[in-house]
Parts: sequence; C-alpha cells; structure tokens
Amino acid sequence: MIELDHRTMEMLEEVRALGREHIRPMGLEADRTASPPPVDHPFYLICTRQGGLVSGMIGAEDGPTSLDWKPVRNFLIGEETAYWDRGVALSLPGPGLGGPALRNTATPEQRARFLSIFEDHSRARWGAMAMTEPGAGSDVARIATRARKDGDEWVLSGQKMFCSNSARADWVVVWATVDPALGRGGHRAFVVERGTPGFEIIKVEHKMGSRGYETASFALDDVRLPADNLLGGESFYESRKGFKASMATFNMTRPLHTAHGVGMGRAAHDFALDFVRSDYPAQGRRRQRALERLARIRRRLHTARLMYLQAVWLAKTGQSNALEASYAKMYSPPIVLEAVVAALDILGEAGVRNDRMLEKLYRDAKILDIGEGTQQVQRVVVARQLFDFPRDA
Repeated sequence: MIELDHRTMEMLEEVRALGREHIRPMGLEADRTASPPPVDHPFYLICTRQGGLVSGMIGAEDGPTSLDWKPVRNFLIGEETAYWDRGVALSLPGPGLGGPALRNTATPEQRARFLSIFEDHSRARWGAMAMTEPGAGSDVARIATRARKDGDEWVLSGQKMFCSNSARADWVVVWATVDPALGRGGHRAFVVERGTPGFEIIKVEHKMGSRGYETASFALDDVRLPADNLLGGESFYESRKGFKASMATFNMTRPLHTAHGVGMGRAAHDFALDFVRSDYPAQGRRRQRALERLARIRRRLHTARLMYLQAVWLAKTGQSNALEASYAKMYSPPIVLEAVVAALDILGEAGVRNDRMLEKLYRDAKILDIGEGTQQVQRVVVARQLFDFPRDA
C-alpha cells in the first residue's frame, strides 16, 4: 500500500478543518433553503485568496519525490471535500468542468487567456462546461446547438441545460455542431464569456438534492464569437478530434465523480458507525450484524477508490483510461446508495431526521447515477472497449 506524502496529508487535514467549519454547514443551509451559497459568500473568498480550496492547491510546485502526487492529491481532496458536502464541493471557485476541456482542447495561448483570470484573488471566479441539451443528454453525439462561420466570427444558436455553475461563471465552454449530419465529426468547443450578447440564463433549476451548487439552463441566441474562441483552432477538429476531446474530458471527470461518490459513501458509513458505537448495546447479534454490514461497505468503497485512482494514473501517464473511467463510474453509485441505505437501516427512525444528514445524502446520491453519463451509457462504453462494438450502433 502506498503511503501518502507529507504535503498531501497536510492538505487533507486542512480540508477536514474547512469541512467541519464551513463546507458541511454551507451544504445543510443550501439544502434547507434550496438555494446555492451566494457568489460573495465569505468562504469562497477564503478559497480564492488561498489560490484554491486549500493553500497552494493551484499552481504550487512541490519538491522532487519518487511519485508525482499532484494528480492523486487533487482527486483525494475532491473525495474529502465531498465527504463534507458534494454540492458545496462542486460550487467552489475555479475553472470547474471547463478546466479539463481547456487542458484537452485549447491552444497554449487560449489556456493562458482563459485561465489567467483565476490568478486574480480579489474575488471568486468560476468556469463551466455545457454539453447537455433538451434533446441530447447522455448521447452527446446528438447535440443540436449549431455553430456557423460568418466571416471572421462564429455564430452559436441553441439551448443548454443542467450546466453546473453557468449562471455565475465568467466563461462557459459550449459544445456545438457545425452540421448534425456529421455526428461526432461535427463537434466544436467554444468559450462563451459572461456578458456576450445573446447568452441568456433561462433559469436555475430547483433540484431534489445536491443543492449546494447551482445548475442552470441557458439559451444561445445568435451569439457571435471571435475565431479565437474556438478551442484548439479549426485544424484541431480534423479526423474526429473534437469528439475525442470531449470524451477525453469525461474520462477525467468520471473518476472525479467517483471520488465524490466515495466521499459521500464514507460520510454515510461514518454516521452509521458512530451510531453503532454510541447507541447499540456493547454485546448482541444486532450490533455484530451492523458492524459486518459496515465492514463490507468499507471494503467496497476502498475498491471504488482504487478504481478511480487507476483511471487517474493511466491518464496522467499518457495511456487510454476510457475503460477504467467507465468502470469506476459504473461501480461506485450502487455502493454509495448501499452505504446510505445501510446507514438508514441502522439508525432507524432517527436516520430520516435532517440533523442526521442521512436523508439529505439519500437525495444527493441520485446524481451519481445520472451525472457524467448514466449507468446505461457506461455499460455501452465498457462493451465497446471490451468487444469493439460499433461506435454508431
């Protein structure tokens, strides 16, 4: 078993302190009011002034070690943050899901242009990514938002929905198509900046769970963008590169989704374990059965962690991780739900009280089935990877 380096352990301890003081209370308040924390929330400014969630998380350079801990560290921090509240974890300032899209798709000049705004620590800033549409959810190849060239500009028309943090974002990476008949080959990624004429937020969704971050729908009404806002430039999209870039983005966000699920499952496990230790009799079959059930869940959560870490390691070493990313995404949601249900069973009537947070976790966990590609989509991806099923079947 690999031991964590000293810096990673320090940062995880810092996240735990922030989680107790800020993240969990913010998540409970957002759930109670059904509204995400406001953009000027003091905790967001704390994060911004530190350069990320914890000091040095963004842009810090560590000394030489036998293992590059930064990729592993960021996912472990994501897991720990979701332990305290996944909704608030997704609401934290930064590039968000737009970050992987920029890293996979943008030119060096574009990355510098759009990421440099996060070096301004005077206020919190957000980025976002928009793929889902009313007629194209898990099947992203069916996106219908149109992009057409008009002289030196691009014009976008369409609608996006379920876009995390887009209502507060400084820019949104928007996926569109130059021709729906081209399928995946028509995909293009653009950066739409806040205040661009024609970009209009339609509504912020009222959600069943994960209320700590906003999820918005927006319209693109003949939005005009300079050619430089096409990520990667036109040559990048030859030979299906555009669709491959979007999938590469999901191959990193799916492991992060799994990491969040592991954090949520751990939270449910720990609630139940504390209850067994304090409320169950010292002896008895009931206590033993509860501990055996929790031990099984703990093993499965550890397996899910190893799965997402393997997917991260493959990506960071330049290897394909499509199969492993979908394995992790497919495996973890049932385990998280099992953890929450087990905790509810163990606590009984006390488990549905909001102050126990398990009722909230039960609602929050549903997004793990849906976000970053449904479980059905993950099975299709796995089948294609293992058996070379047709891509357009």
